[in-house]
Amino acid sequence: MKKILSAKDAVKLIKDNATIMIGGFLSCGTPNELIDALVEQKTKNLTLISNDTSFPNTDRGKLIENKMVKKVITSHIGTNPETGRQLHAGELDVELVPMGTLFEQIRSKGAGLGGVLTPTGVNTFIEENKKTVEIDGKKYIFDKSLGADVALIYGTKVDKFGNISYFGTTRNCNTVMATAAETVIVQADELVETLDPNEIIVPGVFVDYIVVRENNK
Repeated sequence: MKKILSAKDAVKLIKDNATIMIGGFLSCGTPNELIDALVEQKTKNLTLISNDTSFPNTDRGKLIENKMVKKVITSHIGTNPETGRQLHAGELDVELVPMGTLFEQIRSKGAGLGGVLTPTGVNTFIEENKKTVEIDGKKYIFDKSLGADVALIYGTKVDKFGNISYFGTTRNCNTVMATAAETVIVQADELVETLDPNEIIVPGVFVDYIVVRENNK
């Protein structure tokens, strides 16, 4: 059985200068209470890996707003003007990665691979300072796999063994991130004794700690 923690105790595992992944697509499938606890803890100089930086002062956007992030590796910052402002002011390092490439980098880390070959970005600025490989006459960019110290992910229903099921699109980025971090913390909307094997999307072997959501509004 997995250890159940409060959100406050769970984020104590995240130290200054850590690299973290946070699941969710904008505010869908995002572990909001874990993010709020991290903001309250005021952890500094984080490297954030996420699909986006959400909206101003909303879930992941709170980390940007409070200047807790030194670098973000993401696919999309357009919904958060503060991310752009900090980028142009030299306050935040932003590495923009095509969405498919980003999640293949994460997936490859979870699979124990060194990286991926992709044609996306060939002959553009994305190719700069990267290795390229030619296979059967076609050019590919090599992108290294991408992992983190801690992943904060979401689950609709989680059992006491850490198995996770999802409702609809809330699974989005959470599933690959569960495989690619040294420590994985899942925020559960609902904790149950056991899940039907047919419901399980993320096996509990990938999960280290469970936090049960307190605010269900």
